[in-house]
This record gives sequence, C-alpha cells and structure tokens, in this order.
Amino acid sequence: MMIAVETPLDPSAAPVSAPAPKARKRIVMVDDSSLCSESWRAVLTCRYGEKIDFESYQDPIEAVRHFGPDIDLLLLDLELPVLDGRKLLAIAKDRGVPCRRIVILSGHHADELHQLFPPSSCLAVINKTEQNQQQAFFMILDSIMRK
Repeated sequence: MMIAVETPLDPSAAPVSAPAPKARKRIVMVDDSSLCSESWRAVLTCRYGEKIDFESYQDPIEAVRHFGPDIDLLLLDLELPVLDGRKLLAIAKDRGVPCRRIVILSGHHADELHQLFPPSSCLAVINKTEQNQQQAFFMILDSIMRK
C-alpha cells in the first residue's frame, strides 16, 4: 500500500528560476603587431566562441582609455612604442584592473621576464613562442573562463 504525502505550497516562497547565464568575459589585448592580435583573436574565438568579447589595440595610448575594473583578462605585450608593458601594467592597476587579471606577453625568455615582473606584479608572464608557455597560458584562460 502506497501513501501519497502532499506538501502544501508556500505562497511566500520565491519562485525557482534558472541561474542567470554567465556574462561574456572581456579580454583586452595590447600588442603593436596586428598579426599577433588577429592570431590570438582567432584562437580565442575558436576555443571559447560566444563566451568572450575580445578587444585588441595596437596603440597603447588608445588602449589606456579602455582600461577599467571590468576587464576579465588584460594581455600586454612587453615591447610597445611610446608605453611599454611595464608602464601599461602600472596604468592598468591605477585604473582598477586587478594584477591577477594581467598577463605580460613577450618574445623574451621566461627567466628574463620573471626578473622584470616579480610574481605578485601580475598573473603571469608568457613567452609567445615557447610551446610549454602557451600551454600554461591556456590553462590560465580555462580557469578564468570557468569563473
């Protein structure tokens, strides 16, 4: 014999709704090489699709106007005309971009980059051409995309 138990509805209870979709991640890249920026745009769009909004700037002065705390990931080339990556890093922090959201990209060897940027100064320093460094970079991206 089965007994059915009815649970009274609570009219004051809030309706259950589906969780809000995650907002798109804002990724900003500052690199004077349009080829490099477009390559990253293609890779990131292929990997993450509609989950990202990718902005790229070749002019660091123009890029600074778009820095703010709403950036999920800021990719800065170390060697840029007028303002280099170190100066841009300081400006980005002043404009509210958390250091844990900033990655420095360069063709320099990783050891050299770590001397220029102590561990607490940014999320990571990545050599653009080393395969292991690129794999580490994608692990960082995947982690940011899950948040």
